Amino acid sequence: MGMIIVEIKSLVKIYKSPFLMKKSIGVNGLDFEIEKGEIFGLLGPNGAGKTTTLKIIGGLLKPTSGKVTLFGKYVPKEARRRIGFLPENPSFYRHLTGKELLQFYARLYGKNLNDNEIKEKLEVVGLKDSMGKRISSYSKGMVQRIGFAQALIGDPELLILDEPLSGLDPIGRREIKDLIEGEKSKGKTILFSSHILSDVEAICSKVGIILNGKLKKVGSIREILKSDIRYIEIMIERFPESGYLEKYGEVRSEGKVIYLRLREETKRDKVIKEIIERGGKIISIVPVRLTLEEHFMKAINE
Repeated sequence: MGMIIVEIKSLVKIYKSPFLMKKSIGVNGLDFEIEKGEIFGLLGPNGAGKTTTLKIIGGLLKPTSGKVTLFGKYVPKEARRRIGFLPENPSFYRHLTGKELLQFYARLYGKNLNDNEIKEKLEVVGLKDSMGKRISSYSKGMVQRIGFAQALIGDPELLILDEPLSGLDPIGRREIKDLIEGEKSKGKTILFSSHILSDVEAICSKVGIILNGKLKKVGSIREILKSDIRYIEIMIERFPESGYLEKYGEVRSEGKVIYLRLREETKRDKVIKEIIERGGKIISIVPVRLTLEEHFMKAINE
């Protein structure tokens, strides 16, 4: 087991409304940990508690109860210097240029960056040519990328990204994914939230599914995706008796090739034996598993 960078124990956040005399639960008894070098995806629908969790880890919100330990120590203030944070839909001083914005954030870290250093930071996110333009002229994708540059300014060990891919076109999403993977290759630990399942499936090593403030499932992508086989698809050639196979599952033909969708895994060996005995040639046997999306819907329904 590697070094634990984030450890969350029994985390609860209750929001109180003084006007409505009501309480609403942000998160309710979360437990999970993130190891050094992992990309951890916090997955859930809007309002599930993802942003609340990230803000508590980043020190922007205080929990009602429970504990957050960062880098093996319970010292949120010291730890903040080692964290980079990208909020959902970042909003910056619109009259500043890209260069001025990064200089401003660098000063918060006690750094003074010269033009070459700023160019390097902006080159990483593909904005070197826009360093003299005002933020007000930036597209949503450019704002997201300068937000990413701002999160990297203190060379953080832990990157916290709240919905970094939302609202971007496919090219913008690909660029941000590449940036995330680039930071992982430098040994950074990354925690990000999303409700876009395909993005999480593509880049995360570990996933937590959060719903109504509770963690429904947590594990490596491999563990979560291997757990449920929907069906086994058997591809067969030279088999005249396709009607015979219908008792085992759905059958479809494409030219000389027959596809059998076998739903009962226990019958796999029996079916294969019978096909071979009847002169069929098996080309492939592929288990088709639940996607992350289906796991997500299953967690909701449970």
